Amino acid sequence: MSTATTAPVYTATTPTVTVLLYRVEEAAEALCISRTQVFDLIRLNKLTSVKIGRARRIPVSAVNEYVTTAIVEAQEAA
Repeated sequence: MSTATTAPVYTATTPTVTVLLYRVEEAAEALCISRTQVFDLIRLNKLTSVKIGRARRIPVSAVNEYVTTAIVEAQEAA
């Protein structure tokens, strides 16, 4: 007899969670850059982050703001 594992079944009543903070790795993935580059952006005050205990988190809104600012700067430089 084999035991098969099944994935949880999600229904319309399953609550969804809105992500408000990214881990550094998630922010790096969202921006298609390395985690080192994310830390550089934080150090240069180009990307806002918060510390929760020892953990560093980046607000989703800060990632969106950084992208918007980067686009505007690129257009002005052109």
